[in-house]
Amino acid sequence: MSENPTQFSRDKYMLNHMKTHALLQALVLAFALGMGGVAYAEGVNAQASDFDLPGKQGNVKLSDRKGKLVYLDFWASWCGPCKQSFPWMNAMQEKYQSQGLEVIAINLDENNDDAQKFLAGTPAKFTVAFDSKGQTPTQYGVKGMPTSYLISRDGKIILQHMGFNAADRDKLELKIRESLEARK
Repeated sequence: MSENPTQFSRDKYMLNHMKTHALLQALVLAFALGMGGVAYAEGVNAQASDFDLPGKQGNVKLSDRKGKLVYLDFWASWCGPCKQSFPWMNAMQEKYQSQGLEVIAINLDENNDDAQKFLAGTPAKFTVAFDSKGQTPTQYGVKGMPTSYLISRDGKIILQHMGFNAADRDKLELKIRESLEARK
């Protein structure tokens, strides 16, 4: 049986995690030796790719959110940090929805039952879409779970962030607030 190159398995996640860890170590060493520079996330300032995916309440299209600030999150049921990020995304949706924020989380599980079990134990109070074929993360260059993108009101990628932990919460919320305040 051949492997689907867009399928996100635990092994690929761990390999990407190890590569990211090695890259971070190299960057820390470069900064320590005075060779540091500014690193930009892949795709920042680029136009975000549109998608049309099945969701819990009908199809979900990014282009339908024009004029809103979108926090787009890619997740899978087996992802530990994803479980940590859901309560935070619920809080961000509730806190900033009236100012124009919309959280969209795209599940990448091949088996939708796995996603439904995750959602039963970790409810989402935001838009959830499903991409069991793994096409959307390829468009966005997703390399690990979770990966999130902050997309401006005019559809440009403002921020790409991989992973999620308690230390990320304040930094991400600050970027959301700044982006909402930068309203044209």
